[in-house]
Amino acid sequence: MISNQNIISAEPRLADPLLQVNDLKKHFALRGTGLMAHRGSSVKAVDGVSFDIGHGETFGIVGESGCGKSTLGKVIVRLQEASAGQVVFEGQDILALDAARMRAVRRDIQIVFQDPYASLNPRMTVAQIVGEPFAIHRLGNGAEREARVMRLLDAVGLSRSHAIRYPHEFSGGQRQRIGIARALALNPKLIVCDEPVSALDVSTQSQVINLLADLQKEFGLAYLFIAHGLAVVKHISERVGVMYLGKMVEIAPKRALFAQPAHPYTQALMSAIPLPDPTLRRQRIVLQGDVPSPVNPPSGCRFHTRCPRAAEVGEACRTVEPPMIRIAERHWAACHLLTPCPPAAS
Repeated sequence: MISNQNIISAEPRLADPLLQVNDLKKHFALRGTGLMAHRGSSVKAVDGVSFDIGHGETFGIVGESGCGKSTLGKVIVRLQEASAGQVVFEGQDILALDAARMRAVRRDIQIVFQDPYASLNPRMTVAQIVGEPFAIHRLGNGAEREARVMRLLDAVGLSRSHAIRYPHEFSGGQRQRIGIARALALNPKLIVCDEPVSALDVSTQSQVINLLADLQKEFGLAYLFIAHGLAVVKHISERVGVMYLGKMVEIAPKRALFAQPAHPYTQALMSAIPLPDPTLRRQRIVLQGDVPSPVNPPSGCRFHTRCPRAAEVGEACRTVEPPMIRIAERHWAACHLLTPCPPAAS
């Protein structure tokens, strides 16, 4: 255990990131009248998150429901406006761009939504849905757009005959392929995948995950991959960030994270993963109590009210927010129990 006064904190950073998120916040103001009035209160959905994504990299984000994962993804693509912080894409803060300049950036940043049933317009054919980005950005003529749509359908494993059909005629996995084709239309550099397989059955999940991996190799894409399932994140991601109550608590390469999780919250998540061998046993870490309200999060470490090791630290856990420290090569975590790794010799 270490004292906070002796920590020199630093955030995990890449040398040449495609995307850099700096102290990003999204607070939702609460409103009401009478007994339900919330004077000056807000839901701190995302509260000071920082991380990078490299060119062609898949960065996974995991955490419990309500931790702010999906809100984070929507703020990054500016479907929701941030309360504070920066989202730096290829050297420019896109949160500071006006509508005209942001439209140009949207060609390079796309999103695949969680629900393939709600994210497609039921009144449009597949050809119209996939071709809509070309119309919005005024790219190509009718014949060029049609040819591009057909190539995109081929790329995501759909038949060209599907182009004239409507979303209700497809299964969930096929609908998600349509959403992926739409996201690919403008040749983006980064795609935010907001729990893209959580609404699908297990066999379909694997097909969509393998499709995303193949498309990444073919088009040189970078992914911000948001998910509940740890197995899914382990399969597709290169690095993983763990979120808890609006904060990032650990960032590491996937092999290091799954082999040696450092933060007590990450350790609890890992202990819940089923083992494929029935003869093996893993000690399950059962967290006590409910997730605190993001309206009034705990002081100090936000996890201390449920942390099984908080007593080892004592008062610091309740009063001092732990900084993100480097504990190993490319491995960062925010916990008072951890000792920072000494800097590498030059």
